[in-house]
Amino acid sequence: MNLRRLLPMFVLLLAACTTRPVVQEGPLPFDQAVKRATDDLVAQSQRLPAFLAQRAIVHDPTLDAESGQQTEVTTRLDATATTQLRERFELLPFRSASLAKADYLLASTMTRDRAGGLRIALALVELKTGIVAAQSSALARDEALDHAPLPYYRDSPVLVKDKVIEGYVRTASTPRGQRGDAFYLERIATATAVNEATALYNQARYREALGEYRSALAVPAGEQLRVLNGIYLATAKLGQAAEAEEAFGRVVAMGIAYRQLSVKFLFSPGTTDFWVDPRINTPYPMWLRQIARESVAANACMDVVGHTTRTGSKAANEALSLKRAAVIRKRLVAEAAALDQRTKAIGMGFRENLIGTGTDNAVDVLDRRVEFRIVPCGG
Repeated sequence: MNLRRLLPMFVLLLAACTTRPVVQEGPLPFDQAVKRATDDLVAQSQRLPAFLAQRAIVHDPTLDAESGQQTEVTTRLDATATTQLRERFELLPFRSASLAKADYLLASTMTRDRAGGLRIALALVELKTGIVAAQSSALARDEALDHAPLPYYRDSPVLVKDKVIEGYVRTASTPRGQRGDAFYLERIATATAVNEATALYNQARYREALGEYRSALAVPAGEQLRVLNGIYLATAKLGQAAEAEEAFGRVVAMGIAYRQLSVKFLFSPGTTDFWVDPRINTPYPMWLRQIARESVAANACMDVVGHTTRTGSKAANEALSLKRAAVIRKRLVAEAAALDQRTKAIGMGFRENLIGTGTDNAVDVLDRRVEFRIVPCGG
């Protein structure tokens, strides 16, 4: 009998068995919480059939679930978790060549808890079947942790969160015995290429990163927001203005097709004036031009939604976010008069913060975003 054919059945049968949940009284120190979640994952794997033991794992790096970003603290989670897992599994680098050798994929996320902690989620997915063989979580204290985004995400003009990222986030929280997100898992080979390209960008090796992003784009599953955004970032760093604008136009078109695009327009505190640093605001006219152009090309109607951080009162922030949305809308209409009847300004204040720290720095820049939400025309 071919034992490998029985693996999915064994995993599903084991998932149906009741196990005692891990008891946790309140948030733990961060590294301790990561160890708790990792130990639970290993304990579940030890209940798998003996011939599943000592298998190889690849780890798609941890993401912040709300923002889709990699940060200094997600990197810390990766280092702590993989150190623990090396005692039980063979860990292979997250590269295309490793996928043929690996048995499992580790997906991991970090989510802000309503009580102020961080919910760490880990899922061990069998690559051949897509079934989650083990899943664990733990609550960590958010104390003295560095949430600064890594360079790729810090420099990104948009919220890099599409269906692939959302599928990754769902997979990390998928219960044991169920299948991970198919959309994400079908693109896992491209994810390895994106990871290599992004690592090069984070090392300021922009020309090499651009080559990797272009190679990723050339495959059928490569039409992803992370890839197009990477091409924009790398070409901008290399001073290739025409190529950068064309790439940003494709980022915008994908956002419109996805029915939501979030752009990091930064304003001076308490005002409707763009941030004065030319290193920040120089690309804004090009961004607005491409947003207007692609919106007209798609015959899109949209709400222009302003957001602010938590500094100040709720009423003041809602008024300020509306004024900023109105400024962006006016600039779009100046680029394309047709958008006058197809856009509306809305202010959200801090009601939809993704980060919520109120630090007003690079950590919570996404909380000061402007969103372009595609809505039905005439509605």
